[in-house]
Parts: sequence; C-alpha cells; structure tokens
Amino acid sequence: MLPIVPSSPINRRTLLSTLAVLPVLSALRPGSALAQAPGGQLPSWNDGAAKQAILDFVRTTTDQAGSNFVPPEDRIAVFEQDGTLWVEHPMYMQVLYCLDRVPAVVAKKPELKDVAPFKTVLSGDREAIARLSLRDLEEILAATLTGMSVEEFNAEAKKWIETARHPRWKRPYTELVYQPMLEVLRFLRDHGYKTYIVTGGGQDFVRVYAQRVYGIPPEQVVGTAGGTKYGYGKDGKPFLTKELKLLLNDNDAGKPEGIHLMIGRRPYAAFGNSTGDHEMLEWTGTGAGARLKMLVLHDDAVREYAYGPAQGLPDSKVGTFTSALYDEATKDGWTVISMKDDWKRLFAFEQ
Repeated sequence: MLPIVPSSPINRRTLLSTLAVLPVLSALRPGSALAQAPGGQLPSWNDGAAKQAILDFVRTTTDQAGSNFVPPEDRIAVFEQDGTLWVEHPMYMQVLYCLDRVPAVVAKKPELKDVAPFKTVLSGDREAIARLSLRDLEEILAATLTGMSVEEFNAEAKKWIETARHPRWKRPYTELVYQPMLEVLRFLRDHGYKTYIVTGGGQDFVRVYAQRVYGIPPEQVVGTAGGTKYGYGKDGKPFLTKELKLLLNDNDAGKPEGIHLMIGRRPYAAFGNSTGDHEMLEWTGTGAGARLKMLVLHDDAVREYAYGPAQGLPDSKVGTFTSALYDEATKDGWTVISMKDDWKRLFAFEQ
C-alpha cells in the first residue's frame, strides 16, 4: 500500500483508488470463507515452485534435528490482506464502506446534505465522485470513521460487512477470500506458527471480521491505527471515542515498524502482493535462518483480475506490483505466486 495522508488513519493508496474506480453501493448476506478444503497438503495449489517453497519452509523450520529449526515461540507469519488474502479490485472494501456510510452521517448531520463533498456522494453521479479531490476524500473518511464510540463503529462496520456485495460476483466480500491462502494459514497454524494480518488498511475495521473470516483473532491484526479518547457517558459509564489522530501508518516502512511495535518478533514468513509490502518482506528476509518471502501476482483476468505493471500486465493504482519489485524478488530469492499458474481454484465456493 502507498503512504498515508498525514494526520489521517486512512491509507493514501486507499484514497487514490477512489479517484480511478467508481463506487459500488449494494448489499449481501453474511458468509464465512473458512470452508474446509479436501484432504492433502495445500490441495488448492498446483504442484510447482511456489507450493514446494511453502512445504519446504515448514518442514525445515519444524525439524528439531535441523539447523534451521525455529522454536515454537518464534514462529511468526505475517500476511497483507488486500490482494494477498482476498480480492482488492475494483476498489478496497473499506473505501466502499466509507462511501456507503455517507447517507447515515448526513442523516445525523442534515447540514451536510448540501455541502461538498457529501452532496456529491449523495447525488450518485459516478463521474463526479471519481473527480473528488484527495482533500474531499479525507473529509469523507474522517466523517465516517471517527467521532463515534468504538462499540458504535464496530456495530456499524459489522452490519455493513454482512450486507455488502461485490459488484462482479454478487457475493459477500467475506466469501472472496483466496482458498489457497486460507490453506496456507491453516497449514502454518497446524505446525505451530502464529498468523498475523499486517495491513495498510484500518486496524479497527479488519478486526471486526478477522476471526470469522481468517481464524485470526483481533489481537493478531496489525493495521493503520488511529487514536481513541477515554471518556464518560451521561450514565457515568466509560467509553472510547475514535479520533482523527494517526498512531501508526502500517504501510511501506510502517509495516516492519508496526510488527516491531505490536508483535515484538521478526517474522519468519511474510506474504504480500504490492510495493507497499516491500519493506515487510525485505525485513523478514534479513533475519537469520530459513525465511519465506512470497508475493501474489494478479495475472488471471479470467478468474479474477490482471494487473501489475510487472510482466507487462496493466498498471493499477490498486495493488501496484511494479517491474522493479518483480526484479528484486527474483534477485533476492523471494517467491512470486502466479495466481493463474499456481492456484487450482481461487475461492471456496468454486467447484
């Protein structure tokens, strides 16, 4: 992911994507992506270098007689979310959430009805929404993600996640998790690894569904984090209010910084898909012993999307995978996962 706007808890990559992609506002029923795969190790993976790299890494780091044995307490694996664990195109899910929340915000503050940029979003004019400036988008994100209690935010986010549909598959976003990656998460955990989400997306937002969708508890989600303020309600009970104050920009160099702050151990395995994950994989790879560094390349326009611009794929502001990143992966021994060639199926609902 790309750098965050100063003083805002939202990632700049997320903001910029709204300028290139039109918003989709709709609804769906809840569903879980944690479907059990058929027997065998990583059954949704084709045999090849990528699958073998995962199997070899787990074998060598859990072999007590081997020189690369990793003690259970040090077995840490980190995963970017958008584009690595689930679909990120045509737009990041959290951006859609913010746009969908505008009517509710205006209902509570009617004075915003005829004020830009809220008026633009309410108009439904896709071309006008696509032309919103970065400052306009910051104002929308601030209004929809801050100023409420943590409990209120969690309830609203959960409600939206249970009713939003992806425009292409007409399914819950929580069903658009990559089955091969769910198998990796499960495989690593079966061998004593703790799995963490380390994302440029909003930490509070991802924590709402991470346990149900990925089997990852909220305390193992590291993301872009805003501040909260402790206070008391009219009934005297304490509560936390979400503030527009950036605590952690969990992107680029912020990823290893966030890992150190929140986890306190260097990962032995790291999975990403874009330039925003470069430093996380780089930092993981500089540790001693066997390390697994993997990048998902979206090169399957038929089953999902194709974008890069690495390997001559279309350029994209959402999940940019540059030729320079691809070349570094090749030079440093990182494994590039070809969605087209390495995955037998993408989603649990596929037959």
